[in-house]
Amino acid sequence: MSQEKIKNFIETLLTKLDIEFEAVDIENNSEQVVFQIKTNESARLIGTRGDTIRALNYVIKNAFRNSEEDLRFLVDVNGYRTKRIEELKQTAKLLAERARSLKYNVEMTPMSSYERMIVHAALTDEPNIKTESQGQGRDRRVVICFIDN
Repeated sequence: MSQEKIKNFIETLLTKLDIEFEAVDIENNSEQVVFQIKTNESARLIGTRGDTIRALNYVIKNAFRNSEEDLRFLVDVNGYRTKRIEELKQTAKLLAERARSLKYNVEMTPMSSYERMIVHAALTDEPNIKTESQGQGRDRRVVICFIDN
């Protein structure tokens, strides 16, 4: 599966959805490939709390799920998801520090499974910190737990 094939699929999908876009850029970083959609219609593509871009990402990934290669990629709009991931990591580190210094568990706001995975991964190597997900459905959240060794 080539990156160009995915890019062409995204461009075709956007055209069929009647969404104007300037470009779909391919950005390679250490974690994954990011297909960055540059558009003035970002609100339509991002949706409420990122629901639309998550759904779009799901559809595009499923279209290429049974390909020969296993390419990890993310579909983003004007840097929205990339910025959100960095904000989540920073918030998680800050709350882990708070949990450690005050010696109590800190509950984060509800978030998607993908966002919870980002938080769990960001805090994997933090000393005296364990993370767990609690709640059901859209109220599921990460709890950052202080562990006294």
